[in-house]
Parts: sequence; structure tokens; C-alpha cells
Amino acid sequence: MKFIDEVKIHAKAGDGGAGCVSFRREKFIPLGGPNGGDGGKGGDVIFRVSSNLSTLMDLRHHPHQKAGRGKNGMGKDRHGAYGEDLVILVPQGTLVKDDETGDLLADLTEPDQEVALLKGGRGGQGNTRFATSTHKAPRFAQPGEPGEERWLRLELKLMADVGLLGLPSVGKSSFITKVSAARPKIADYPFTTLAPNLGVVAYKDYRSFVLADIPGIIEGAHAGAGLGHRFLRHVERTRLLLHMLDCSWMPERDPLKEYETINRELRLFSPELTEKRQIIVVNKVDLPQVRDALPQLVEWFTERRLKVFPVSAVTGEGIPALLDEIARHLWGRPEE
Repeated sequence: MKFIDEVKIHAKAGDGGAGCVSFRREKFIPLGGPNGGDGGKGGDVIFRVSSNLSTLMDLRHHPHQKAGRGKNGMGKDRHGAYGEDLVILVPQGTLVKDDETGDLLADLTEPDQEVALLKGGRGGQGNTRFATSTHKAPRFAQPGEPGEERWLRLELKLMADVGLLGLPSVGKSSFITKVSAARPKIADYPFTTLAPNLGVVAYKDYRSFVLADIPGIIEGAHAGAGLGHRFLRHVERTRLLLHMLDCSWMPERDPLKEYETINRELRLFSPELTEKRQIIVVNKVDLPQVRDALPQLVEWFTERRLKVFPVSAVTGEGIPALLDEIARHLWGRPEE
């Protein structure tokens, strides 16, 4: 399934039905009087969180959404039926904004949460409502009111507990494959991951957490370079960040410089991201050149009060200790 995390749609609530102009006509009852019913209310536009969705792809192909119109009133004081509400299903973590002003209208973060954003128009009153002692035969009724409508922009921010960061080709996809059932594409060239991958990591005592692999973050990502500008927002809801480094390319690539590059991009995109707690993960520790460079990295991060976890996404070395550390940050106490 193609990952779509931003769409623009036009949503319209239903118009109200028109009131009816009608008069009672029965044998032996002269001047029966008005009996036109009211029109029905138009349907509302409701956004509802669905646990079965993980992308906004369905709305990409159906950008025009419209609720049901209220039925017109009828004679014999029969009121028109209400228009059918339009329920738009979205994945958890969806933001709904006014496309013209950018105002945030709804932040749908809870399971099964729903909010009515556009109200249907009121139905018009039939001529029965306008009869008075001095005007007993009104020959007019109200039209229905139009429903609300506007262009909306929907943005998805993944609801993950832990975000996995790092420059391309550091082994993020291999790592998430090792610790979860997610199966992203893995290859020996950059940008094999073109969309965020979510994996549920099973931990001890039947506990689990959601890990998100955020792709394409390179220098200049906040300004549109690579793919990172599209996906940086997906780390905003995470509680913890795993910052993965690869020192197997030394000295061609400096992992410390790469670490600073990623953090600079986070800061330029949103200063709040730099305040999130980070765990430093050095991948590919099964390679001799990585083991040789590891003491230098550990010393550099220790001076900055950051703990380093060497792991191997191939052999699984170091991963249990890393999961224990993640559990301590997520649940506030050490796990046995």
C-alpha cells in the first residue's frame, strides 16, 4: 500500500430541505388551513479515527466529500427526513486544518475519536409555522439553509512510541526487521526506504511499543532536500528517539559529524524535537572496523552524558540491552 500522509479535500455538509406550502383539503371541512411540513436538517461531516487505516490514500482518490441533503417537507404536516451524516474515516494521528487559513480544526489522536467539523444546514419551516390569527393562510415557506463547506488539509503524524533516526544506509531498515515483524525493503544503496515504516516490538511481560523508521533525513532536509522534509513531522509525537550511527565507513564518513547533522535538521525543523530524549545506537558492531572505532565514539558521547549502545542488526548482538533501555524510558522503571 502506498503511504500517503497529506491530502487536500473539499468537504460539504448537507443542505437543509425546503419547507412545504400546503393546505388541508378534505370534504365537508372548508378552509382547512395550512399543513405544510418542515424540511429536514442536512447531514453533518464527521471525522472518525479508524484503527484499520494507516494512510490517507483513500481520500487522495476521493477529494470531494459531501453529506446527504435534508428532504423537503410535505403536506399533511409531514416533516422531511434528516440528511445522512458523512463519516470520513482517518488513521490515528491525523490533523485536520483549514486549507485557506492553516488553522488547526481537529487533532485526532485517540482510538475511535470522532468530531463533527461541518454542520448541516437547518431545514426550512413549512407554512404551518407562519399561520396566525390575522394571517390564517400563509402561502410561503422557508427554503433550507446551505450546509457548511470548506477546503481541508489533512496531515498524518504517526502515533509511534519510538522514532528511529539516521542518515541513509546506516541500517535502520535492517534493525526494524530484526526487532519487529515489519518487512521494509533492504538494499545496499541509499533511499531504499521511501516511506516511514511502523513495527510493533514485543517486549517482556506481554508489553510492546511501536517503533517508526523515519527515512530520508539528510543535510538540508528541513528545507526540502531528500525526503526528510516530508517525514520529519512523524517524529513529533514520539516519546523517545533512537539515533542510529554507522562507523563502518570511517574515515570516508564521520559518524560524529552525521550525528550533529541530524540534530541540526531536527532543530531547524522544530526546536521541540531537540528536547526529546535520544539513545545513541551504533550499528554493524559485528564488523571489525566498527569494533575498532567504537571506543572513540563511546568516549565522545560519554563526555556529552549520552550512553552508547552497540548493536548488530544482523546477529542481534546488543539488541536485548537496547530494548531494556527503551523500556526504562517508556515505562519509568527497569525491567528484569
